[in-house]
Amino acid sequence: MQFIDLKKQYQLLREPINARIQKVLDHGQYIMGPEVQELEAVLSGYTGAKHCITVASGTEALLMSLMALGVGAGDEVITTSFTFVATAEVIVLLGAIPVFVDVEPDTCNIDVSQLEEKITPRTKAIMPVSLYGQCGDMDEVNAIASKYRIPVVEDAAQSFGATYKGRLSCNLSTLGCTSFFPSKPLGCYGDGGAVFTNDDGLAQSLREIRVHGQSSRYYHTRVGVGGRMDTLQCAVVLGKFERFHWEIEQRIKIGARYKNMLTKLSGRLETVAVRPDRTSVWAQFTVMVPDRDAVIRKLKDAGIPTAIHYPRPIHSQPAYAHLHEAGVAPVSSDLAARVFSLPMHPYLDGEMQDSIVHALGQAVA
Repeated sequence: MQFIDLKKQYQLLREPINARIQKVLDHGQYIMGPEVQELEAVLSGYTGAKHCITVASGTEALLMSLMALGVGAGDEVITTSFTFVATAEVIVLLGAIPVFVDVEPDTCNIDVSQLEEKITPRTKAIMPVSLYGQCGDMDEVNAIASKYRIPVVEDAAQSFGATYKGRLSCNLSTLGCTSFFPSKPLGCYGDGGAVFTNDDGLAQSLREIRVHGQSSRYYHTRVGVGGRMDTLQCAVVLGKFERFHWEIEQRIKIGARYKNMLTKLSGRLETVAVRPDRTSVWAQFTVMVPDRDAVIRKLKDAGIPTAIHYPRPIHSQPAYAHLHEAGVAPVSSDLAARVFSLPMHPYLDGEMQDSIVHALGQAVA
C-alpha cells in the first residue's frame, strides 16, 4: 500500500505530462521558458489572485515574501510552532525572530485568541500556517493584522485548492505561499512553489528577488536569490492541473469518509476538525492517539504505512530552542507527541480505506 500514490497518478496523466515535458525538451528554454508564464496565468486565474510568481520551492516562497516585505535583523514575525521547520527557518535566515502563537487542539491551526498579545512594535509580519490542508481563521487574523497595519503571509504549502468562506487558499491575505513538492495536493516532480498577491508593488519586488534582485539584465536594484521555478517543473504542474479539480473533490470525499468511519473509534483516537465554513484538501489525514508508537508498530505489521507530521514542534528543536522560553506552546507540544498520518491521496479506493480503518481499529483496541 502506498502512503501517497504518485505512480497511479502518473499512469492516468502520462500523456499530458509527457507531452508537456517533450514540448520543453523541444524548445530548450529550461529557465523562464513560456511554461513559466503560462502556469502563472493558470494559477492566478484559479485562485483569483492578481499575481502569481512561481518560485524554486515552498521555502523560497516564504523567504522571498518576507524579503519583499523588508523583514530583516531584529524584526519579529509571528507564526506557529506546530509546522514544518521551513516556516521558522526563513525568518531566522533573515536575522528576524520567530514569535510563536500556539495552535487550536482540534484544527491544529493558529489560535487567534492568543495572537494580539504577541504583537510588539517589532512585529513585521504574521504568518499563519494552513496545516494539513485547511486554512486557519484568516478573517480574524487579517482583522487583527489590519488593526496594527501588519501584513499577513499565509503559509499555504499544504492547502492549495482549499476554500475558506468560498475563497481559495493563497488569495486570503497580503501574500499567499504554496509548495509544489511532489507529495503536495498539486505537486511537480522535484521542488517548486508559488507566491500569490494582489499588490502590484510586492509582485514586482518578488519578480526581481527571484532573479538575484534584477530589474533588468545585470542591473540589480535589490538583494535577491536564485529563486526561479524551472520550466520543466512548470510543465509537469500544467500537465497535472487538468485533473486537479477532480483530485480535490476526491480528497474531500475520502477525508469525509475517513472521518465518518472513524467516529466508531471515538474515545480511542481523535481526528482533525474541519470548520463548517471551509474545506480541507487533506494534504495529510492526521489522527491523534495516546500511545502513538505502539499503534504505528501494529499498523506497520498490518502493512499500513504511516508518517508523523510533526514529531517535535519548532520551539523545542535544537536549532531554535534558545530563541524561546520553555513551554511557549503547550498544545503544540502535546499534539507533537500524539499525531500521525494515514495514507491519503485521490486514488485511495474504498477497499484500501476499509483495510486501513479496520487495522487502525485493532491497533487502538
